[in-house]
Amino acid sequence: MLTEFRNPVSFARRSYTNRRSLAIIAGLAATLAIAGCHKKAAAPPPPAPPAATAPEPTASITATPDTITAGQSVVLTWHSTDATSATIEGIGPVPTAGTRTVSPTESTDFNLTVTGDGGTANATAHVTVNAPQAAPVQESNITEQEFEENVKPVFFDYDSYSIRPDAQSVISQDASYLNQHPNLKVVIGGYCDERGSVEYNLALGENRANAAKQALVNAGISPDRLRTVSYGKEKQFCTEHTESCWQLNRRSQFTLDQ
Repeated sequence: MLTEFRNPVSFARRSYTNRRSLAIIAGLAATLAIAGCHKKAAAPPPPAPPAATAPEPTASITATPDTITAGQSVVLTWHSTDATSATIEGIGPVPTAGTRTVSPTESTDFNLTVTGDGGTANATAHVTVNAPQAAPVQESNITEQEFEENVKPVFFDYDSYSIRPDAQSVISQDASYLNQHPNLKVVIGGYCDERGSVEYNLALGENRANAAKQALVNAGISPDRLRTVSYGKEKQFCTEHTESCWQLNRRSQFTLDQ
């Protein structure tokens, strides 16, 4: 029977190597076990968000109308956003939005200042105040007869209120006289002939008076100096029942407005 031969040196080397490997494995296992015993470090908290910034306020103000004559009134209207207080120079503290009626005696800047958590805002409305005009003085030295000699009537065709071509020269002469006497005020009467109903002729007479007024305005006369009235067929300049007579009644007549 053969007996296995063992080399003592080789056997000793293998035993040493095995023991060393076991020691390394044991050390690694111990290291992992120790690492597992430690708690995982907590993540740092996120940075705090930046503090919110308050919005800047806005302001606006208007004046209606923005041009007046001394003694008249103006309505101030103002608005704001993100404001906690408001002041108008010359008026004092006011709501952050609103209206106010004022009567400035001279041209004025209305300065609005609003304040909020986000700062201050300003706005301005300018109002121009003109000096009052002197009231026109009626020229008392002009008589009605003199006036009628210089300011002639305008005649119309049947059932019409259109200014005829031949009336244009009359309107020009009338306007020239009125421009030379700027303080005169005038009543323009609209007349019709006897034909037709009372209601129809009142409307036609009004149209004729307005047509004559517009013609004078186009010639440079201020409409504030002109007043119209319709007489229809109530007042006849001629009472004959003929075309020539009816023509005299179809007119716009100018008289002094006393």
